[in-house]
Amino acid sequence: MAKEAGGGGEGALSESVLRKVLISYCYVAVWIFLSFTVIVYNKYILDPKMYNWPFPISLTMVHMAFCSSLAVALVRVFRVVDLPTAPAMTPQLYYSSVLPIGALYSLSLWFSNSAYIYLSVSFIQMLKALMPVAVYSIGVLFKKETFRSSAMLNMLSISFGVAIAAYGEARFDLRGVALQLAAVAFEATRLVLIQILLTSKGISLNPITSLYYVAPCCLCFLFVPWVFVELPRLRAVGMFEPDFFVFGTNSLCAFALNLAVFLLVGKTSALTMNVAGVVKDWLLIAFSWSVIRDTVTPINLIGYGIAFLGVGYYNHVKLQALKAKEAQKKLAQADEEAGSLLQERDSHGERKADTQS
Repeated sequence: MAKEAGGGGEGALSESVLRKVLISYCYVAVWIFLSFTVIVYNKYILDPKMYNWPFPISLTMVHMAFCSSLAVALVRVFRVVDLPTAPAMTPQLYYSSVLPIGALYSLSLWFSNSAYIYLSVSFIQMLKALMPVAVYSIGVLFKKETFRSSAMLNMLSISFGVAIAAYGEARFDLRGVALQLAAVAFEATRLVLIQILLTSKGISLNPITSLYYVAPCCLCFLFVPWVFVELPRLRAVGMFEPDFFVFGTNSLCAFALNLAVFLLVGKTSALTMNVAGVVKDWLLIAFSWSVIRDTVTPINLIGYGIAFLGVGYYNHVKLQALKAKEAQKKLAQADEEAGSLLQERDSHGERKADTQS
């Protein structure tokens, strides 16, 4: 009977673990699908050979206006999430911490969307493999990362792989490459500044509250270049009446992607999202080649394969560091609990000795 009970307990445990694994895979699948959809949808809208609406600042402003409206409704009207209270978001804290992040985010979105006009989806994903290089380099510059020769060697291998992929690109366009590299640099700087300006101050924002604070200031920052760069062109072509179905569904997908990020990181980890991102990149490369009919050369694949190995090793090192940090945390907790037990035992012994006396 005991064995049967033990077997039943093990079966229930394995079933619970299996359920958690399946739920995690569902979150990963939803995030990959939405991220894939937003990238392909943006490409479809901006590419002159497809929908032919080459106004990346306007498209980004539509996204930010939509996300701002929904975030305000979810926070202020429906009270789905609470705003941070410890510490509270004061005007001074907003200007010093959120505004710089919003400015970098607006530049990152503007340049990354602009790159879709000039480059193929597959090549853009290959260039995005440089993100760990940019994050590590800027982290070292801001003293958030420790310089290690092994890590720098890995960063050089990723850069070497991307350089080979760029050499083999059939539709190489210097403007597009410059725009995408600038987008990577601004996004990496934003990620590092989030650690410096928000995380270090104990401010924790989920994607809804992040959009609530960041999306409106992004909209304001984008308005300035929009007036000088795209408004005259929009007036010239008379395209002030965009398709509400296309832009509405595109904006809805962008907002849903932010929620999917919240679910994926909250229920799994940021590292899981990085690994899922690698899978998404390969799927996008395959889609770009098979459906959009972009040219993907063998040199492209060889170069990206080298970069992929470097990114995989980077994620592996991050995973080992997280495991070591968790183990150290558990060891510290165990030492604290042992110290508490010893203190209780000593105090109990002292009380017993006093009683005997």
